[in-house]
Amino acid sequence: MQFKIPMTFNFRGRLWSAVCPLVVRLKRFYEFSIRLVKALQSLLESLTCPPYTPTQHLEREPAPAKGIAEILHFTLRFDELKMRTPAIQNDFSYYRRTISRNRINNMHLDIENEVNNEMANRMSLFYAEATPMLKTLSNATMHFVSENKTLPIENTTDCLSTMTSVCKVMLETPEYRSRFTSEETLMFCMRVMVGVIILYDHVHPVGAFCKTSKIDMKGCIKVLKEQAPDSVEGLLNALRFTTKHLNDESTSKQIRAMLQ
Repeated sequence: MQFKIPMTFNFRGRLWSAVCPLVVRLKRFYEFSIRLVKALQSLLESLTCPPYTPTQHLEREPAPAKGIAEILHFTLRFDELKMRTPAIQNDFSYYRRTISRNRINNMHLDIENEVNNEMANRMSLFYAEATPMLKTLSNATMHFVSENKTLPIENTTDCLSTMTSVCKVMLETPEYRSRFTSEETLMFCMRVMVGVIILYDHVHPVGAFCKTSKIDMKGCIKVLKEQAPDSVEGLLNALRFTTKHLNDESTSKQIRAMLQ
């Protein structure tokens, strides 16, 4: 009599074989987020250190600003894709359950050399966030400000608000807008603008939405809403759900209405 492997075993085996490469890939992105934190803090230091003002730094040293822009472009793009892929958390939960069950049974799988239980726990906290990369960078920016106590907070907020203004002017001015060579260039500028707004909102004591903010939030939202809805919905959602001060009493009803 020929022995037949139960279908449940076959299914679990195929599922496990499919999930493991995905978990390894998720680990690579998680580790990359840690490197992005160090890069962002180093670039912020370059643009905020004495004796120059943030504006002077941006005029004299465009490379660090470009580096921050590229980090934020990747961050917003990654988080947009993550929000469209809810299966990530389901697959990762299955992975964690499996290695926990095997640990109870004193079994060790080869993939645990790559993603052990401790690493899986850290990754789980990371991917539990709706926008994990943006959350990580927001925390990193706040940490940068808190650790550099001798550096006036205005140096950081002025740097971020200036970058926001540059992006907004490029998007709303026909002369500059006509120089965009592709749709991706347009998306790059919009992602950077939104990313910098979110960092500013986390760092500034009263945020980006109050009247005293150096960011023209009405103008920025208006520019976004003038684009094709499909291309900016993720960016508008980032402003709705990833900012810190949107729901403060100091936020005008008009701005809240614009984001509804």
